[in-house]
Amino acid sequence: MPRHKVTQLTPTQYDALERAIADRRRLAVYRRGTEYMIIVDRLHITGGREVLEAHHPTTGDAFSLFIDELDGIEVVG
Repeated sequence: MPRHKVTQLTPTQYDALERAIADRRRLAVYRRGTEYMIIVDRLHITGGREVLEAHHPTTGDAFSLFIDELDGIEVVG
């Protein structure tokens, strides 16, 4: 059975992420040199990997981002 990459978020980052989800706050997430501004609708596990189900705050475009593929996360508002 293949092993998945372990997410590198600290407990403090997980706390900030969980608070942002509960409070519907915007996040700036960075992946492969691109910044995405999102509002997370849900955090869940798919195939043993954590996934952020989110949408863009202005356009409403939907995103599914695997946490282990992100370069960084920042709560912005």
